[in-house]
Amino acid sequence: MRTRGAQGIPSGRRTGTRVLAAAGMALATVATVGGCALPGADIKVPSPTLSASDSYNPNDPTPSETPTDEDTYSPEPENTEETFDPDGRNDVTGKDCDFSRSLGQFTYTVSITNPSSENTYSYDMVVNWMKAKPADGKAWGVHQRSITVGPGDTETYTAKYSVNWGNNYGQFWYTCQITRAEKTKL
Repeated sequence: MRTRGAQGIPSGRRTGTRVLAAAGMALATVATVGGCALPGADIKVPSPTLSASDSYNPNDPTPSETPTDEDTYSPEPENTEETFDPDGRNDVTGKDCDFSRSLGQFTYTVSITNPSSENTYSYDMVVNWMKAKPADGKAWGVHQRSITVGPGDTETYTAKYSVNWGNNYGQFWYTCQITRAEKTKL
């Protein structure tokens, strides 16, 4: 025999209603979690936010942005002192080694470039016109001169040496050599 509940509904039916209500709630929960909402439901899903640590992936070395000038690192230049070498032959070049038979004169164009950006130097120059055949280490003539060159400047001059051999020069060989360019800081 069936019994009736407090409101006159058979007790078996009340149990069935409760089961249907619980199943409906479970279905709504599953649908919401899965991304589907029941018609008429107003559900808002928060958008994900990234922290600063999320933007860098150590396994992917490709930068996500193009670096700007502010992003690049350039070290400050070190304050280095210029090195001083009293042998200034590396600062000197020569060209147009010549002998004029009509003038009886050796010539050689000498250029001195001061590599310092701060100091002025005096160069004590010696140019030799050496015997080439035989190359016995003797000079036909010697020219000496001191010349001052400012920071970063270049001075050019023509070294000369005259001989008095009359008009009988014959055939001879010579080379031009800068044998000294001793520099002194002024």
